[in-house]
Amino acid sequence: MGGIKLDDVSPGRGYDRRAFLKVMGLGASAAALAACGGGAGTAATSAAATTATAAKPTGTITVYSALNETTNNQFSAAFKAAYPGSNIDLLPLAAAGDLQTRIRAEKASPKADIFIGGSSEFHDPLGKEGLLEKYVSPNAAVLKPEFKDANGFWTGWYTGIIGFVWNTDRLNKEVGGKKPATWDDLLDPAWKGKLCMGDPVKTGGGYIFMATQYFRLGKDETKAMAYMKSLHANIADYIGTGPGAIGAVSQGQYVGNPNFVHDILTEKAKNPGIDVFVPPDTGFEVGAISIVKGSKNLPLAQAFVDWTLTPEAGALNVKLSNRGSTNPSVAPAPGAPALSSVKLVAYDRQWATDNKDRLLKLWQTTVGRT
Repeated sequence: MGGIKLDDVSPGRGYDRRAFLKVMGLGASAAALAACGGGAGTAATSAAATTATAAKPTGTITVYSALNETTNNQFSAAFKAAYPGSNIDLLPLAAAGDLQTRIRAEKASPKADIFIGGSSEFHDPLGKEGLLEKYVSPNAAVLKPEFKDANGFWTGWYTGIIGFVWNTDRLNKEVGGKKPATWDDLLDPAWKGKLCMGDPVKTGGGYIFMATQYFRLGKDETKAMAYMKSLHANIADYIGTGPGAIGAVSQGQYVGNPNFVHDILTEKAKNPGIDVFVPPDTGFEVGAISIVKGSKNLPLAQAFVDWTLTPEAGALNVKLSNRGSTNPSVAPAPGAPALSSVKLVAYDRQWATDNKDRLLKLWQTTVGRT
């Protein structure tokens, strides 16, 4: 797997001082101090080490996380190992929409320092509403423009492709084993009452799936809503979290649902009785991290963003979640599709973000979920 393992990040393990300081996220100035000195030798080394130690912020940050429990726990532990003297108070809510709502509700007295996870569609509006702190991490320089906010309110650190999961046993017994080859195949009456879906209001996967249909159908809202209305006839339940919808299929409650491939692969490792396919003209998320306006420990919050964008943190996330990394140096998880290996729809993320509330209300009216 690509990236640098946390266990390898220590002096005396094969890294020179410049590389070590760079990996630990101490910035160019500390690395320059380590490189200089000429004949001063020991004195320069001592000065660099003192500066490096002083440069690391400490204290506590509160992190609102839409990541799963395993990722939360190991991410927190790895960050605290990289930044001794730091601590994380974690509020884990798998539905990014619930975290977005909470941050808005706490506007007058912010409780969070960091909002991590969930697609950028949940972060971007908060930035426009003045609820996020502008911060452009130096580690974001390697990212493609589409993976970061031009205004500096959020940074994308992972990607997730929309695919379709099915319960093989129920598929064979109830749908004749016919696997969907396109998104239109899900409108077949054979699927009536056999599908579930992440609630588009609460889950990034649910909304991105719906927006994908808009772009797939020629940016025609009428056609997109007609598709969602026809699909609604086959949906037995809208579930509040994406992993929860996958779990319901895994347990045999439903035959299948559209969802993020990385979460499907994570469940498939536990239950080989499910499988996944990525139809053509699909969409993908850019999972984001942002700093909440009014952070009580801005230096440590910025350090957390910096660390999240490092290759070692990216590799850890890939290992724990099967997500893709926005960092080009981090390899995808074994068996996980890369963005370059699937046929993507022409997804206009900014348009989908700016029109999200309006499209969701239109969808609610269309399918009768007001």
